[in-house]
Amino acid sequence: MVPDQTLTGPSTRLPAATDNAPVDPRAWETWLAARSRVRAARGMQRTDNSRGPLTDLASNDYLGLGGHPEVRAAAAAAVHEYGAGAAASRVATGTLQVHRELERSLCRYTGRAEALVFSSGYTANLGVLGALGGPGSLFILDAHAHASLIDGARLSGAQVETSEHNSLGDIERLLLQNMQSPAPKPRVAVVVESVYSVLGDAAPLAEAADLCARHGALLVVDEAHSLAATEHGSAARAAGLAGSGHVVVTATLSKALGAQGGAALLGGESAGLLREHLVNTSRTFLFDTALAPAAAAAALRSLDLADPQRIGDLARSARVICDTLAGHPELRGRIERGAGAVQSIRMPGADAAMAATAALRERGIAVACFRPPSVPDGISRLRITAHAHQDPVELALVLETVARTILEVES
Repeated sequence: MVPDQTLTGPSTRLPAATDNAPVDPRAWETWLAARSRVRAARGMQRTDNSRGPLTDLASNDYLGLGGHPEVRAAAAAAVHEYGAGAAASRVATGTLQVHRELERSLCRYTGRAEALVFSSGYTANLGVLGALGGPGSLFILDAHAHASLIDGARLSGAQVETSEHNSLGDIERLLLQNMQSPAPKPRVAVVVESVYSVLGDAAPLAEAADLCARHGALLVVDEAHSLAATEHGSAARAAGLAGSGHVVVTATLSKALGAQGGAALLGGESAGLLREHLVNTSRTFLFDTALAPAAAAAALRSLDLADPQRIGDLARSARVICDTLAGHPELRGRIERGAGAVQSIRMPGADAAMAATAALRERGIAVACFRPPSVPDGISRLRITAHAHQDPVELALVLETVARTILEVES
């Protein structure tokens, strides 16, 4: 093989290992062991848990559609028709009819003009922000933005600023700061979540969209926790923003729809132009194998089943969670009522949160444990997720066990 002259030409020489200090053959092992000790000391060790037969108060299958017979049947039929995978990226030969049907159905469901399906919600956020980024862009991210939004912004090459959580005033300050700078960025996007995953609070979407419109900025809304899980099936639609061209929505198909995948949902007269831009520049669309047909078909069927009745049942379960836990005076002031499916209980610390989670697993109940660094305010929490298919009476009984277990762990 001819050497690469850019590396090994006459004017350069790659140093031999003997030119410097000897390489430690265990350097990686030593480093990994040290990182493990640090995580253990800080109470940050995690495991890849499974629910098994546990009562589910932890998963994101908000509407219980992941195991619905019709959704399973749709996935199985897609495997028989298309095979186990798409076998190529969407721009090669990976775009299947089921992808087109899913995108049209997402548009009908959300009131948006165009949709583009990705292999996950994470890759949708990476792909959209990457395609909108570059040296001429400024992204203003909410302080509680999801990791996928943070990663997408950092990788995009855009300037990135962070605004105080849910603060329209701080967003406007950063918008004005850019306008008044000697070299203002000509393209600005404000990046928020419709419902935040830790605190469960909602962003003021209508007000944020109005602010962005006045400053010529895009509003990028991650609807991971509100698609098919909120009024009108979409927080952007409920806020009257379905037709707004300066509002870009991303979403996951793996939570309320119980499937897998992600999507960009676009509105306004320039929706087609923006979709074309994403198809041609979004790296996680261009270079990733297309969403598996079984997942696409499952999400497609779930959209038909994600009706107002199921969404109403989800809201009922969320109320049962908060009201039952509030019946215990010791917990009443620690309950954080979320705008969506996720409800939280503040814990005294990471150790108490982990101990309560472990004790509940032993009693057959799965809850999520959120602790630093996953929580933006540094407060550890038990995250309890509502599901539409939970029987209210049975749910209340399980929550009594949750409350007693927390109090026992803390006593």
